[in-house]
Amino acid sequence: MVLANGSTGGLTDFGELIQIVVVKGTLLFIVKSLIAWSVEHLRSFILEKTSTVKVLEPTELSDMLPLTPYVLGGKSIVTLKRYISNLRLILSDHNIQKLALPSGIPGTVEELHSIVQATFGIPLDFCLHFKDADFGNKFFSLVSTTCIVDKDTIKVVYIDAPPTVTLTLTDVDSSSASIPDFSPLTFDDGCSSASSHDTLPVSPRPMTEIPAQRSKGWPVEFLIPRFSANTEILLQSGNEKFSCSGNVFGTNDLISLLPDILGNLAETIFEYTAYPSSANLSQVAGALVNKHPCLKEPGSFNGCYGWIQRLKYKMNNFRCKLRGTGCPEIVVNSLKRKASHEQTPAKNVKKAKKAEVNYLPPHPQGETSESLEKEREELLSEVMKKDNGQVVAGKMAKTFSLRRQEVIYEAPAIRDFMQRWPALFDARQINDEFKSITTVSLEATFMAKLDQCTQKLMGVVSSRGGASGARIRQIKDMLLEHNTIEMRREVAIRCLVVYLGEKEEDLFKEYCVSNDNEEFETSFESHVMKIAIVGDRSTPGSDHWMATIVMEGTKCLIEKDIPRSCALLMGIIYALNISYCKKLKYTFEVFQKLFLGLDGLRCSAKIIERDITTTVMGIYSIRRDGHEEPEDVGVVVEGIKVLNNLASVTTAFIMLFGLIYALDLTFPDNLKYTFEFLQKIIMNLDGHKLNLKIQQLKIKLFS
Repeated sequence: MVLANGSTGGLTDFGELIQIVVVKGTLLFIVKSLIAWSVEHLRSFILEKTSTVKVLEPTELSDMLPLTPYVLGGKSIVTLKRYISNLRLILSDHNIQKLALPSGIPGTVEELHSIVQATFGIPLDFCLHFKDADFGNKFFSLVSTTCIVDKDTIKVVYIDAPPTVTLTLTDVDSSSASIPDFSPLTFDDGCSSASSHDTLPVSPRPMTEIPAQRSKGWPVEFLIPRFSANTEILLQSGNEKFSCSGNVFGTNDLISLLPDILGNLAETIFEYTAYPSSANLSQVAGALVNKHPCLKEPGSFNGCYGWIQRLKYKMNNFRCKLRGTGCPEIVVNSLKRKASHEQTPAKNVKKAKKAEVNYLPPHPQGETSESLEKEREELLSEVMKKDNGQVVAGKMAKTFSLRRQEVIYEAPAIRDFMQRWPALFDARQINDEFKSITTVSLEATFMAKLDQCTQKLMGVVSSRGGASGARIRQIKDMLLEHNTIEMRREVAIRCLVVYLGEKEEDLFKEYCVSNDNEEFETSFESHVMKIAIVGDRSTPGSDHWMATIVMEGTKCLIEKDIPRSCALLMGIIYALNISYCKKLKYTFEVFQKLFLGLDGLRCSAKIIERDITTTVMGIYSIRRDGHEEPEDVGVVVEGIKVLNNLASVTTAFIMLFGLIYALDLTFPDNLKYTFEFLQKIIMNLDGHKLNLKIQQLKIKLFS
């Protein structure tokens, strides 16, 4: 029998019931503490036994119903039956009550407000505040019920009519040379209705400053920030003890450090993204326990699983606080801004899904939507002037936040958006807009990665057989007529589309030259997302053709270079927040994750297979987003998966070493010292002849 009692660091505490005793008429429960790890997809907890015994009173139980654990995969798991919550409610300085919530904490602040008002019969208008442990238990406005947990303290704050400043104006006699007397400023509780009085409302100041536009994406290596001086001293002491004895911080030692550690980590994470993925949080948690090993969790398989859960809760609370400051990236997902049929927290969440860094940035300091709208109107006339690119670029950069709000909130049609922002549909502005959104240079990055992969890609696609192989060979024959850098890039892109099992016709549409243009002009209206190639390309060096980017039946951009058109198409997709065409999802995924390097750590299985085929020798690990353990681990040699479904990366490395000997392969040049160490030090094969670098390492290890 298991009892739930309170929480630590956002995770529920459990205890195994040993005995029930009655002492002087008081019912007590003797329990053995259990370590609990949240399993999010099961909505349950994995339990691990400890030797700690404690005594609980009924009031300390967070759920009066006893729980029965069950075994799954050799692990003891328990699921809460219901969430009974109690809150400490401050009605006034001398009136503090206990608020029982049999069905748990409500999902919205409005529901909690109604319960408080009905339970205690409060006739006046009020709002609720909660104590935030991250800021020394100071009270903050409650904007989401996710900010509070069982046994938290909330406060009723009565809302009075805001004070107003009344300014009395006196007519000035132009013939009088004396200075008129003005009545002093007076503060009234009510609103003045007299025509001779002007009322000036006192506007409240924002809680905190909204974060500025980001200048960098998620880092390859997450750097743990420096915490407060007291926390750093305790962590340094804990790290020294860990290096000597292997001891880690206990739960009681950790409680006082959690607010500072989680608060600083949340602020640093928000510098990169407001909605970190599970992979991002895993990276942060791993970096934390690597820098401070005293924070490792002995009951976790990777030493940081509990930190991942804490960071999830903390980021949720952090977003709740920022919503009160008016941060657009957070406010856009508030329930009030959603349609009535979508008013659930997890439905239609608007957030960066293609590695956007500035998905919905705030307006520049001192600017409002009205002032930026005036800039947009001025931009309409500036774009018509010749040689005015610098002025147009400046105004486009200034109104970037206004455009993003229109795109995210309204999702306008392409034709309507072109009328409001004609300056955007220019190659230079598309490049600038893409860099503002992702901090990555569009054309330079796309072309560089495409050129880098072309040679290997052409070798990979040549292995295709059947109809796909025949079409790829036809595409490669295009180089026999025009062997230019632009043609090589185009051939590589076309071969890639076919290799991924998709159709060229879904990306490119070719039209022959005709005196009657009505055929392809009418055909444009049926294209949702396509590059239309119009003209005769049979003559080498001919300029009698053009590539037109068509979106929603509207011609957006005209170019003379097919690969450049593909890059600019990606820019338009990002600028207008458009989803990828389903028929070309793998092609666009390669464009994004391989050619542009955006969110390249999370690829679909087909893209991973393509990446594997270009690997000479290596180990692959496939992990689904949100899952800690890898789905598959294997070994690749010369682009072929020779082993799969291995137990771990360590096992795969050992198997790779064995395959090198079995197939008489040479060690890869970029890892020669690693394999030499494994051969001569670990396996003791030919250990008397050592490289200088390995010799020095051996001396340090065994001296």
